[in-house]
Amino acid sequence: MRLIIPEGYKPLLTLKETEKAIQMMKDHFESGLASDLHLRRVTAPLFVLKGTGLNDNLHGVERPIVFPIKDMRGQEAEVVQSLAKWKRMMLRDYDIETGYGIYTDMNALRPDEELDNLHSVYVDQWDWERAIYPEEKSLDYLKMTVRKVWDNVKRSEFFIHTFFSHIVPTLPDEITFIHSEQLFEMYPDLSPRERESKITEKHGAVFIIGIGFDMPDGQPHDRRAPDYDDWSTETVDGYRGLNGDIIVWNDILECPAEITSMGIRVDKAELMTQLELTDNLDYVDLLFHRRLLNDELPSSIGGGIGQSRTAMYLLKKAHIGEIQSAIWPGEMVDHCRKSGIQLI
Repeated sequence: MRLIIPEGYKPLLTLKETEKAIQMMKDHFESGLASDLHLRRVTAPLFVLKGTGLNDNLHGVERPIVFPIKDMRGQEAEVVQSLAKWKRMMLRDYDIETGYGIYTDMNALRPDEELDNLHSVYVDQWDWERAIYPEEKSLDYLKMTVRKVWDNVKRSEFFIHTFFSHIVPTLPDEITFIHSEQLFEMYPDLSPRERESKITEKHGAVFIIGIGFDMPDGQPHDRRAPDYDDWSTETVDGYRGLNGDIIVWNDILECPAEITSMGIRVDKAELMTQLELTDNLDYVDLLFHRRLLNDELPSSIGGGIGQSRTAMYLLKKAHIGEIQSAIWPGEMVDHCRKSGIQLI
């Protein structure tokens, strides 16, 4: 069982206060994100048809939940694992103008997730996507967008503090940018997780650029699906990738915690490059990939921001189960109860 029990941990909010604070934080964060990035809210699917290429295959090994639909001659659907590709199709289908975008409440199930303080079978995110001009596909544009997201995280932290003054803001004003290849060069003998710990503890919050491309040791910093984020393009500074993760240092758990991943999306050439690198060229026959290769989808940037993960950090909780109602191993529930961690 992967569980951290912080010594002397006591929740700063009661259960009733926690539920109220979650709603307040989510409402505030959502309105700020929509305003900063010019997004409008849309309704998202809980499941998509199998074989369309719309579901996210994450690292390529996670199994989606599959079920047949009786009134569609047994055609199978999959519960979404994320909406990375669906959102880009909606930009076109909703006729969203360049410079504007969409966001939605994404609810997903990932049954292969390894459960611990930060990971749950149930995933809730603000999934967002914004149409951009092809010439805006650059590292500078990515960083500008990351800073807007970060500013919203910071505002939400202070918003919580104004209502619950004993929850003191701790996030740094600025987020630190670093390429995954730079991080490898700094700590070549450490694992990717250990590198994240080193750099995040030092700076408090970092955006690690280039998630998916192999490091000099032949392994990526982390796996990323080949058909949405652009992680193969060489940038002006000689490193690769126009995507990345915002990671914060969790003082309660004394470990790094990812709160969002985002990136500029692949065009036709990058899609084919990344499908070839990952030996997934058979994807080209799927609905999403056909539409992209036929120039039917706009250039875009997008990401997913963990709602429960962000609330967990801002409300100073030790377990994501203090924020969301989910299922946990019995042993984990018992340990949490004995340690003063009240799972919802």
